[in-house]
Amino acid sequence: MRVLSGPDELQAAVGQHLGYSDWLRIDQRRIDLFAEATGDHQWIHTDPERAADGPFGATIAHGYLTLSLIPLLAGQIYRVDGVTMGINYGTDKVRFPSPVPVGSRIRAGAELISVTPRSGGQQVIARVTVECEGADRPACVAETVSVVFR
Repeated sequence: MRVLSGPDELQAAVGQHLGYSDWLRIDQRRIDLFAEATGDHQWIHTDPERAADGPFGATIAHGYLTLSLIPLLAGQIYRVDGVTMGINYGTDKVRFPSPVPVGSRIRAGAELISVTPRSGGQQVIARVTVECEGADRPACVAETVSVVFR
């Protein structure tokens, strides 16, 4: 994990790749729980028998499940000391270039794109790329927007 000692070191890290998270296995239980929470029960996610004959050969994680795991994964990549709190402000430019088959492992890498002053803190934009082990293309690419307060 990369530890940035405060707002000044955060600013100095703009343009740098901050590292990678640990690998996380995506199992059917996690997919099913996400389907329950969101009401998205499409068969490509929740019906292993039907999905075995489908376009991916197995169930796949919801794209938004992959996106929702970014805070967990990014929290393993970096942290900023010397701030009182950080909030999720949103996400820009989200794409899901390839599926995440059940049983596969994902991890995230993060690059710090910008840090700009904001009332009481700094707005931080990071490009987070979630990769699926063995896949040619990323599973998700998103620019996360957060605000850290001093």
